[in-house]
Amino acid sequence: MGTLVEEIFSRKAGRRVKAGEIVLLDVDYIMSHDNTTPLAIKAFREIGKPIRDKDRIVIHFDHAYPAPNVLAAENHRKILDFAKEQELPHLYKQGVCHQVMIEEGYVTPGSIVIGADSHSNTYGAMGAFGSGFGSTEIAVAWVTGKCWFKVPETIRIELHGEAQNGVYSKDVMICIAGLLGMDGATYRSVEFGGEYIDNLPVHERIVFPNMSTEIGAKCGLIAADEVTINYLESETPARGPFERIVPVNPQYERVIEIDVSIIAPQVACHPDVDNVKPLEEVKGLEVHEVYIGTCTNARFEDIEIVANMLKGKKVNPFVRVIVTPASERIYRKALKNGLIEILMDAGCTVTATGCGACIGRHGGILAPGERALTTMNRNFIGRMGSPLSEVYLASPATAAATALTGRITDPREYL
Repeated sequence: MGTLVEEIFSRKAGRRVKAGEIVLLDVDYIMSHDNTTPLAIKAFREIGKPIRDKDRIVIHFDHAYPAPNVLAAENHRKILDFAKEQELPHLYKQGVCHQVMIEEGYVTPGSIVIGADSHSNTYGAMGAFGSGFGSTEIAVAWVTGKCWFKVPETIRIELHGEAQNGVYSKDVMICIAGLLGMDGATYRSVEFGGEYIDNLPVHERIVFPNMSTEIGAKCGLIAADEVTINYLESETPARGPFERIVPVNPQYERVIEIDVSIIAPQVACHPDVDNVKPLEEVKGLEVHEVYIGTCTNARFEDIEIVANMLKGKKVNPFVRVIVTPASERIYRKALKNGLIEILMDAGCTVTATGCGACIGRHGGILAPGERALTTMNRNFIGRMGSPLSEVYLASPATAAATALTGRITDPREYL
């Protein structure tokens, strides 16, 4: 009997566990990508033991793919040689690791998925435990199939009401980041619930566990329900039966109640995710680039919102507008439905799938003095290139409106 993370861990441990305990658990999948796998390979060589279960290892090329420089190309070669040597079966080059992990059915309710990426919290949207770990821990999991965890205390965030027109889950989560701060949930499990969450489709739910990282959380969780099961059965190769794990007489560290109906469009302003202001307060601020992409907001539905707002219009000629679909599957669907053509006709640049400009390696880095409005989850100094640039975070709708004017713009003016 416990919180959602306690229920998931208890099933894995085969006994009742409570917050504060240290547990050693089997993991279902171990994820790493082109930035973090080389370090895991190095640690694996130092350990000197064989891989326990190759089928549990999933490797992605997404952070710097295709290779933008020689160092990235060398890392890619190192990973490919290792995968060939070890005969690893799960190797992907089709988009952002977190999106592909979900699409390919690796993330199911009650599973434990660890990733060598801080936004592995994303998997909590499917009722799974997901969390980011260092490359050394990933290598240890390769050879043991296990990982240790300190069972976290839980903060419950109850979201009630119905959002205003032009307000999306990204606005709500940015608001939460402003309320709690970047360390407001450090090493906590954050449960998101309430009728607002219950009524959201999966692509909107994903934003909350994904950005739980930005408030310091060990994991962000949404209990699996009919929406989750329908998504898994219709959109992924995963097949049930799926267990709907829910909190049972939980003891929360605290419960936060939020009425989403009073939330207006939000912007996380330079230089911190918790520097949050209602859009109205920064409306009119000039931008040089609009970036629509990443594991937070580059799904088909996000791209569809943008395309619908830009259809028949032209983006501001002095703004670079870059769209990076989160996965190949999303890209293909957007192509099939005419969205890519609409975006290109409007003056957007549509790039290959992956992380793109988000980490400042390629695909739209910023020069000194430039300002970007993006659908990303982070806006740290130097995140997208020059440390003298500025990054602002908002919803895809706000990004689309801003692309049209060249200044931060309320999407409700164009919806």
